[in-house]
Amino acid sequence: MDMRCHAFISGNVQGVGFRYTSQALAHTYTLKGWVMNLNDGRVELEIEGDISDIRNFLQDLKNEFKEYIRDIETNESAHTGAYSDFKIRFS
Repeated sequence: MDMRCHAFISGNVQGVGFRYTSQALAHTYTLKGWVMNLNDGRVELEIEGDISDIRNFLQDLKNEFKEYIRDIETNESAHTGAYSDFKIRFS
């Protein structure tokens, strides 16, 4: 079953390769969406795909950046099919 997940990741998550790792992991799981740095130091991402793939993706990010992530706020919603790939957005 597919879904959409919108997340805000806080901690020391900018300047450590978080966006590029997110992009690589998203491609591994064939997830679609985007990731970008926010001016307040957080990273925002939105991903769509299989529920288990999204959960594994988020767990892999937590494992990879465990010393940098303080919190991940997620909001799950219905899959929309709005994205054709996974991109890094620049604000």
